[in-house]
Amino acid sequence: MRGARPEAVLEALVAESISVRAGETLLAAVSGGPDSVALAGLLADVARRAAGTLVLGHVNHAVRPGSWQDEAVVLALGAALGVRVVAASLPSGSSDEARLREERYAALAGMARDVGAGRVFTAHHVRDQAETVLLALFRGTGPAGLAGMPPARTLVEGIVLERPLLGVEPGDLAAYRAARHLPYALDPSNADLGYRRNAVRAALEDLRSAFPHLDAAVARCAAIARDERAGDPRAAVRAELRAALEGTVGTRDIPFERLDAAARALERGGRGRHFLRRGVELHIDGEK
Repeated sequence: MRGARPEAVLEALVAESISVRAGETLLAAVSGGPDSVALAGLLADVARRAAGTLVLGHVNHAVRPGSWQDEAVVLALGAALGVRVVAASLPSGSSDEARLREERYAALAGMARDVGAGRVFTAHHVRDQAETVLLALFRGTGPAGLAGMPPARTLVEGIVLERPLLGVEPGDLAAYRAARHLPYALDPSNADLGYRRNAVRAALEDLRSAFPHLDAAVARCAAIARDERAGDPRAAVRAELRAALEGTVGTRDIPFERLDAAARALERGGRGRHFLRRGVELHIDGEK
């Protein structure tokens, strides 16, 4: 995020994306880790400005000795933000990632019902999205897996899970935490390469120096896949545009952003020239 006050830019971005109603109660899933702490700070600001109420929901996975310290961090965060904290512990069992994820979301849904929240928010950001898509690819997934995590989905009847930070870089969240002086904890299990996501994360770290826009590119591919699966109208316009270009100049090396900008112009009946790649321009006369 650029500008004199990048934290304010991030707050405005989140405020626009979630549109809080006056009197609405929101539940933020907060592990105590750096990303979820930043999410809590952002939602606290948005809820306060919109006359809504934020509650922090913490789920103790009970799989490592220091997990209770995370809860203490979340309680301290709640005190710093002036918001309520509710917590739950998962039943003891294996550290299987799928089991923990399923039980964590079930616990969050229960918390949301208890506090009267219709929306639960998580702090998944652009790097999490890239990791999710690549994990699905490595498992030999189909189009559904390549679509990654959706920005919103039904958690249980009457409660929606939302991910307002999917397009945000973790570095921007770190800058926000520092600017707002928010406390957070570090989970040592994140360094355990026995977890598949951690292994992918470590491998991507080595690749980012050579491909600095790797995460955004993968996340963009996921968004394209979601649009295609959902039958998004703009996706249909892009498909028609690609088909027309394939019959003439081809679509190789045409960046998605330029193709999408041309599709947007076609949708609204705009006019003008759109540069697609060197030697290729699209002239739009205002008629679809």
